[in-house]
Amino acid sequence: MLHLGRYDILRQVFGFSRDDVERALRSEQVLPRFRVLMAHISEDMAKDDVSSVKFLLGHMLPRKKMETAKDFLDLVVELEHVGKVSPTRVDLLEECLMDVGRVDLAKKLKVYKMSVSAPAVPEEVVRHPCQESPVSRYTFASDPRGECVIVDCVGNDREMMAHTFKSLHFNVTLHKWLNLVETVSTLRKVFQRSPDHSGDGFVCCIISRAIDNRLQATDMNCEGLRLEDVRRFFNGDACPALVGKPKLFFIQSYTVSDFQPCAVENRWDDGWETDGGAGQLRPDCLPSDADVLWSHCSTAEHQLQRGRHRSVYLKALTDALGRSRHLVDLHVEVNGAILEHNTRHREDQYHIDLKRPLLIVV
Repeated sequence: MLHLGRYDILRQVFGFSRDDVERALRSEQVLPRFRVLMAHISEDMAKDDVSSVKFLLGHMLPRKKMETAKDFLDLVVELEHVGKVSPTRVDLLEECLMDVGRVDLAKKLKVYKMSVSAPAVPEEVVRHPCQESPVSRYTFASDPRGECVIVDCVGNDREMMAHTFKSLHFNVTLHKWLNLVETVSTLRKVFQRSPDHSGDGFVCCIISRAIDNRLQATDMNCEGLRLEDVRRFFNGDACPALVGKPKLFFIQSYTVSDFQPCAVENRWDDGWETDGGAGQLRPDCLPSDADVLWSHCSTAEHQLQRGRHRSVYLKALTDALGRSRHLVDLHVEVNGAILEHNTRHREDQYHIDLKRPLLIVV
């Protein structure tokens, strides 16, 4: 949206300003170079140029696809669908641009082609979050699709979540009203019984009260479990069966405004074996963000005191999961629902934190 100049969509749908996105771009590569190049070439193509390219491609694409293609970018997408073009195969596009007299654009493709044909970058560099696009493609095709563990510590929305993931052919395990020790124990033991039957991926849903970035479960007087520690239970060391597979976390937290810790703050630590001691994890033990989608939504805890409360985030999420299999598109829909709610309910704001979106095909 930034490259296309749609700052209105950035703000209204994604909740980001132009400056926010430009700052993010300075710290990491967000869009694949191929997509950016195709968008820029499409912008530079006149209607006559596009018509000429359509004529050249008449024998490769169905007539209906040619008629509905509005610009060069649409043609590129259709050529990808039939296997004629990919981020590493652009010879056909280069030839077409030369044939229609757009030598200037063909040269851009030639420069790009030379760069992608350079020696491969070592995998440890490719997988670094600052070097790799945050959009990764995975496929859920196993039966069951994978394990889904749902931990509900507030008594809301668990059945809705369980029904949704069962309908998506996940093996769902539902846990209700767990304290912190039980929550930690449950997360650590997910794959101990059947470590080789993880399917194509893993889903973790947690609904809990929280203070700052710590989940409290049903223990209202303790500091809680750090959100970043939750992912650690499913990193490569803890779950070898999940290495290279997508791990999806959907967290709804209800922020407690008045927190009064008890005298024995971390009484639940005795039930949690740690590598770092004292219930705190060493920074070098934390998992990388590879293969992880982190979707966390927070809102005020006082809403739980109302009868028949339902999380706007979880409702939008389950509705979208019933219609879309691409998590990037899905979260656009979820963000839209949250934005609409926040506009109408100033006192009950929801705030979503989405990290490293994955492209899932079910």
